[in-house]
Amino acid sequence: MKANELRELSAEELEEKSIELSQELFNLRFQKATGQLGNTAAIPKAKKDLARVKTILREMPGKPGVTEESKSS
Repeated sequence: MKANELRELSAEELEEKSIELSQELFNLRFQKATGQLGNTAAIPKAKKDLARVKTILREMPGKPGVTEESKSS
């Protein structure tokens, strides 16, 4: 999943994607703990995708915690 593709989504869609990726990451970790995970590279990929979504959400204007002054410093 590329950042440019994520930037085209709305905030609601990104929130849904964030929840979906969090659940996927949980399932992958659970599979690893039970010895059922075949592709161990899926965990870092899911973590990076989740971080991308959260970063894009944070960059969006009007979101709490991000002000114009904090962006410039």
